[in-house]
Amino acid sequence: MPRFTIHDLAATIDARAASGGEASYTRKLLDKGAEHCAKKLGEEAVETVIAAVENDRDHLIAESADLLFHLLVLLKARGVRLDEVEAVLAQRTSMSGLEEKASRKRD
Repeated sequence: MPRFTIHDLAATIDARAASGGEASYTRKLLDKGAEHCAKKLGEEAVETVIAAVENDRDHLIAESADLLFHLLVLLKARGVRLDEVEAVLAQRTSMSGLEEKASRKRD
């Protein structure tokens, strides 16, 4: 079976965003607006942190999947493409983490 990637997830979100809302959770989220999508992302982030603190591996994996999904939905809601985020990550990984963090403080 081919490996499922975050790009596959982004493509699925794009396809569902273009579909009718009744059968699509993604479409329903987007129809509620970016603020709602941001709230859902925050909820998933908290649930991910709790799973990590509780050292519940299976729950952490499940919540991480939810977190990535809701992040991509929020990016879609705000018109940000995954490749734009990847470009920033690529820039940041061209220097050490400490150098990158220091460079952000100057901005």
